Amino acid sequence: MASCPLHVMNLLIIVLLAVIYMHVPATAIIAVPSSNCYTFDNESRLVDFTHLVGKDFEYNEKGLQPSDLVVEFCKDVQKRSQGGYIEFGRFVSSHSFLTGSEHIDYIQKFQYGDLVHCETTFEKMGRTAQVNIICGHCSSKVCKDEQGCICSVYYAERMCRVVVELAISCAKSGPRVFKGFTVGFHPRSSEIVYNGLTQLGFEQLHHGFSFQTEQIHVSLYLSAMSSLSGLVGKPTFKVNPVKGLGVTLTGSGVNGAMPTTLSPTVLNVDWRCEIVRSSPYEVNVLIPVKGYDPIEFTLTKECGYTQEKEGYPMKGWATFGIISCIFIVLSSLLCCGGFVYKTRVEHLYGLDALPGMAILSALLDAVGRPGDYLRVDNRIENHASQASWESSPGTTQAAQRTNDRTYGST
Repeated sequence: MASCPLHVMNLLIIVLLAVIYMHVPATAIIAVPSSNCYTFDNESRLVDFTHLVGKDFEYNEKGLQPSDLVVEFCKDVQKRSQGGYIEFGRFVSSHSFLTGSEHIDYIQKFQYGDLVHCETTFEKMGRTAQVNIICGHCSSKVCKDEQGCICSVYYAERMCRVVVELAISCAKSGPRVFKGFTVGFHPRSSEIVYNGLTQLGFEQLHHGFSFQTEQIHVSLYLSAMSSLSGLVGKPTFKVNPVKGLGVTLTGSGVNGAMPTTLSPTVLNVDWRCEIVRSSPYEVNVLIPVKGYDPIEFTLTKECGYTQEKEGYPMKGWATFGIISCIFIVLSSLLCCGGFVYKTRVEHLYGLDALPGMAILSALLDAVGRPGDYLRVDNRIENHASQASWESSPGTTQAAQRTNDRTYGST
């Protein structure tokens, strides 16, 4: 048996790898930070500093006083001395991690430090600190630590504020984030996507939260800054596994409406279980944004039993509605025709000209007449006989008086 040429074998291997790759579901690349220690660069790209959370950067103020300043990255700033520690603020949230300008790349703000001797500060926040981050090296010194060091420290406002210049090796920029974009289960909520970032629980294919089988409709509300809302495209989706779950997207978010903060668009996810499955189905939704990386998030749906399409249970009601409409139209036509016929041929007018009025009158007369009902002429005769009977004693009495008078006169 002749052996296959080498180029044929390579071609077969390539085809086999391509087929395997097509059948393996691709993992969505979703913009989501691992902690609250992140910021954006000047091009709105995500920069994640999670690997430096809690890293100590010490600064020894030689020649001034025997004290050290310590910056715990994304945690706090402390001034340590023999007299104890002085807190210069804590890192509150990602909103305190800002984009810098000129030679400063990023800025971290620390608030709510020690209040002693700093009671009159703005909004009584106590001591505060600002760390100006430079990606690279200090201009005046060489850092011994490969991850970076503090270049300089400046105290202001009578030791109630400190400004620190920190040089570190910055992380690489990630995907370009469409800031201000949100997706939630209610208008102006952001459970799924906040500020362009997919929230924890919706960033991966397998997570703890899943929609139940009986929930066949899910409404999502999309909002963005009005000046950039025109960049949002029409959503698409992928289902894993491909067969077994019927999914359709409807609503204003699919019809091309622009989402804004004042009038969010609605994205309705209609899904029905066609096959029972022990593990949940995964629906990856992708919302393209012009000039930015797409917004991606994952929803999961359990399928404990099969569900019919919405059109099948409504089929009987639709048939009943059509038959009812036909009956009403035919009845109206017959009624109008009968009215015209009785008006012009039988010369009847008013209610008497309506078809079926004679039968209805006879029916009402038969049902509504009581058992001792008397006709009008009988009632008149009975009343007359009763009057004559009641007047007879008076007549006899008058005749008796006449006889008495006659007898007395003779």
